[in-house]
Amino acid sequence: MVQARSVRPLVAPSSAFPTLEGSGTWIIIPCYRVRDHILKVIAKIPSWCEGIICVDDGCPDKSGDFIEAAKADSRVAIVRLSKNRGVGGAVLAGYAEAIRRGARVLVKVDGDDQMDLGYIPHLVAPILLGEADYTKGNRFTSISHLKSMPSVRVFGNAALSFAAKVSTGYWNVFDPTNGFTAIESCVADRVMEKQISQRFFFETDLLYHLGTLRAVVRDVPIPARYGEEVSNLRIGAIVGPFALKHFTNFCQRVMGQYFVRDFHAATLELIFGAIFLAFGGTYGIHWLATRNPHQSASAGVVMAAALPVIVGTQMLLQAMNFDVLNTPSRPIHPYLRTIRQMEASEHAS
Repeated sequence: MVQARSVRPLVAPSSAFPTLEGSGTWIIIPCYRVRDHILKVIAKIPSWCEGIICVDDGCPDKSGDFIEAAKADSRVAIVRLSKNRGVGGAVLAGYAEAIRRGARVLVKVDGDDQMDLGYIPHLVAPILLGEADYTKGNRFTSISHLKSMPSVRVFGNAALSFAAKVSTGYWNVFDPTNGFTAIESCVADRVMEKQISQRFFFETDLLYHLGTLRAVVRDVPIPARYGEEVSNLRIGAIVGPFALKHFTNFCQRVMGQYFVRDFHAATLELIFGAIFLAFGGTYGIHWLATRNPHQSASAGVVMAAALPVIVGTQMLLQAMNFDVLNTPSRPIHPYLRTIRQMEASEHAS
């Protein structure tokens, strides 16, 4: 049975531009060992944001009690998790609580004072205008934005960004691990039904699951900021697991998008491209392994190996090009919000 929720009216395309006041924007802050910074973060949250959900993620410093005792802001609500779920689990718990309280736009902010909260309107605006379902910060839109970012992070984020493009299908976004994000509540409600990774892979896995919904994702240029905060992420510990998760998501995405939900020209290019490439490569390797050491390859042998490889590679590149152009472009939240309104009206009558 579907429970009726408080629903904000859908803004028609012909209406005046939406305002930040009354936009139903709520801030989600996962709190784990951020006691030294969290009150400064809360103090910087704009007055037009309707509420703040601070999620005590089983914090050993008891962040929830600390925030509650400080009484820093009347908009703050505390969610306490009995055990640590990771950043993803904390954010999802915050999403659920904000949606229960009637939020329309959910902005995730880290509690370490690393994010410039002056960019919150930049994240919220595309959603209020009906141009995106999910927005995220991108620190790679300008060289000047990268001056404060350590070189190892620049290289690591660039590599992770390309892997995320392949695995999620969002070829138009970059910097997938950026945690400064905003999502429309109806979309968040739907995506929370998925099995999303709750640890450090959360942001990238969320993108993958948004892709299964065909949600529109937009990057927002935001400069990097680094201060005294200490990251809990250890590069050496996540390379292997991240690579495996990316490969798994890529295989599931291709199977679901090109073989289950639909059948495109790209599907044929994938099939025959893989066959040709495998045949040409196998034939060439087999000939090299079994040939006489003094035997030269004839023109026929060369063509039998090279031509399938060339054709197969071209077909796979064409399939990749199709995939790039197949990025979602029509937001889904107006449809989802209309359905929610209709369900609420039906339950009210």
